[in-house]
Amino acid sequence: MSSSSRTAAQSFALAAKLAPATFVCLWATGFIGAKLGLPYVEPLTFLALRFALVVAIMAPAALLLGAVWPKLTTTGHVAVVGLLIHGGYLGGVFVAISLGMSAGLSALIVSLQPLLTAALVGPLLGERVTRRQVAGLILGLAGVALVLSGKLAPSDAGTLFAGFGLDAVACALVALLSITVGVVYQKRFCAEVDLRSGAVVQYAAAGLAIGALALIFESNQVVWHPDLVIALGWLVLVLSVGAVSLLMLLIRMGEASRVASLFYLVPPVTALVAFFLFDERLGPLALAGMLVAVLGVALVVTERKS
Repeated sequence: MSSSSRTAAQSFALAAKLAPATFVCLWATGFIGAKLGLPYVEPLTFLALRFALVVAIMAPAALLLGAVWPKLTTTGHVAVVGLLIHGGYLGGVFVAISLGMSAGLSALIVSLQPLLTAALVGPLLGERVTRRQVAGLILGLAGVALVLSGKLAPSDAGTLFAGFGLDAVACALVALLSITVGVVYQKRFCAEVDLRSGAVVQYAAAGLAIGALALIFESNQVVWHPDLVIALGWLVLVLSVGAVSLLMLLIRMGEASRVASLFYLVPPVTALVAFFLFDERLGPLALAGMLVAVLGVALVVTERKS
């Protein structure tokens, strides 16, 4: 092997090792993008714009790349997945952040998805729940409880927590349930769908639903501040297009299990970036709660991986 070929092989091997961590870091910035853009646009309007741009980019790309489009009977299932994973999950997160919840806390709550899947959905699919997974569930819930307890603000009229109320928590829980059910639904009904064409159908279905809700419940006013343009461009190109493409590459490389094992790093990465960009601070109790929750998710994820 020549020196140039050896260097290229080493570079590819290094890129393969860094790809899972890169994907997780990109995923974490989704919460940051929401935080950056929401001061200038309402959450559902923000998402409707994002989904429309994603479809405008990915639909021609899927056609040019020769993606196989799902059959009519399968298209409905793919649309349901889009409504859950993109509409319910992202809608819940964006609304929660718009109601005052921090990016780090919203990332922490939805990161409990592996716990909920293992403990509640797993038995419905005939999967055995181990003691380690039960312990992980308890630790995860305890961690979130610690974080929330550290933000209790009973003296603040109209809110139960410092900066946000139970409505924000409810939206984050809707996001958690949506991503959990959406992932299981996709595994059950859409496992063989081409990821490229499937993504177009998912984003289109979510865009229509979120767009309709935005027209009904929001003013649809947009302040085209540079921060909003940056956030929208990042979420569309880097998250919705780039991260999905990277995930497809990881699956082809057989690295999906490594991505799953790193997902529990999303909340601390989000909290760290939010600290530097927005000065979001976590007290000692909240930091302890985040560590406990991350440990709980790690127990479940590593158990599922083994």
